[in-house]
Amino acid sequence: MTGMYNVLEKLRTDDPLTAKEKTIHEQGLVSVLKQIHDELDAAVFEAYGWPITLTDEEILERLVALNKHRAAEEERGLIRWLRPEFQNPGGVTEVQTKLIADPETPSPAKKAKVKKQPWPKTLPERITAVRKLLVEQQAALTPTDVAVRFSRAKKDNIEELLDTLVTVGQARQTETGLYVAAN
Repeated sequence: MTGMYNVLEKLRTDDPLTAKEKTIHEQGLVSVLKQIHDELDAAVFEAYGWPITLTDEEILERLVALNKHRAAEEERGLIRWLRPEFQNPGGVTEVQTKLIADPETPSPAKKAKVKKQPWPKTLPERITAVRKLLVEQQAALTPTDVAVRFSRAKKDNIEELLDTLVTVGQARQTETGLYVAAN
């Protein structure tokens, strides 16, 4: 099997194949293996919403950032079940999971007041401000969470801006309806 993957790597880098590698290529259907891997790679990139042109280093950077983001969500009690029928058969909510996991945890203290930013006057400035907030927070937010950080911002306008950011690939909406910056 290793020989097939060595041949596959040579095909990807356009290196010439030796006679032995040509035999492995023909007998092992390495071209089919390559096609299957390419299709799988494309599906994974699409699932993450990433461009297929990323380098290995860029992929690793994005995965590390995503892992950090997921860890922060779990710390806040947001659990993303991959197979809820097996992992969470009782249908315990994220908040309940947090309380069950650590019953000795005291009630969370009230959040410190956040200094509100002025709501920008123009649409491009508003879009930029909301996108910047999503990136800085590194947390999933509701439209209300975003609106309270700006003076005179309306939740409906914020929701429309967030949906626009999702449409243009600058943000994404989680399964739970929250918004996060796109990676």
